[in-house]
Parts: sequence; C-alpha cells; structure tokens
Amino acid sequence: MTTTISINGKDQSVEADPQTPLLWVLRDELGMTGTKFGCGMALCGACTVHLDGAPIRSCITPIAAAAGKKVNTIESMEGDNVGRAVQKAWVELNVAQCGYCQAGQIMSATSLLRTNRAPSDEDIVEAMSGNICRCGTYHRIHAAIHRAAGDLGGKGAKS
Repeated sequence: MTTTISINGKDQSVEADPQTPLLWVLRDELGMTGTKFGCGMALCGACTVHLDGAPIRSCITPIAAAAGKKVNTIESMEGDNVGRAVQKAWVELNVAQCGYCQAGQIMSATSLLRTNRAPSDEDIVEAMSGNICRCGTYHRIHAAIHRAAGDLGGKGAKS
C-alpha cells in the first residue's frame, strides 16, 4: 500500500504495509539513518522523531499513523532555530560519549524547548524521562538543555 507523509518538509510516498513501524520506513526505505533503533518497544527513546511537533517513538508508530501528518527527524534539526541551539549546546558541552542515543535525546530536548524556554530541572527530568543514555551523560544533557534555553532567550542557563 502507498502511504504519503511529509518528512522534513518534503512529501514522500512509500510502499509499505500500513503497520510497518515508521522507524523502518525512515531507515530502510528512505535511507534516513539518523533515527536509531534501540529497543523496539518505545522504552529507550533512541528512535524519537516529531509527529506534528510532538515527540513520538518511531519504533512502535505504524506508518499509517503518520499518513497526512508532518514528521521531522534529526536530519531536519539544523534547519530549525531551536534544534540548532540544542545541537550547539550539545557540542559545546561535549554531551555525547558513544553518541548512539543522542539523536533521540536532541529530538526530545528540542520538543521541550519549543514549549518551555525556561525549563526547571524537574521539567527537564520529565521531558527526558523516556530517553535512556547508556553512557550516563545525564548531567551534561541537562546542562546543555539549560544552555540552549539561555541561548534562546529563556532563563536558567546553567552550564
């Protein structure tokens, strides 16, 4: 079956079973490998993308659920002012160790900062609770979110 979705601002028609997870369509059909497979059960957050602006786990989201909606992946974040600020903070604070989870972390952080430019530590913990970093860089992730918030004109820029 053909499904048309908007990915990073470009309409894409994909031949796939409607129940195929969005993650596999992005990676295998469209060659967009920035979104990672982690657990396949929506527990780790490595596969996080935005669906109509909200962070979702693409490993359990069927392609049919994305039909007619806007999907944004890590590949689009450099063209987004909030995404750019988050990525800049990530680099400045050397957040990544192995880097595997970072695309999902950045997608969740970007979503948070779109709606809350001055997040408290509690806000960050809540927004990032579905993202696991096996290297344990949580302190740097939180500091980078505070820095990006400050760069975007919010308060609480801890670094």
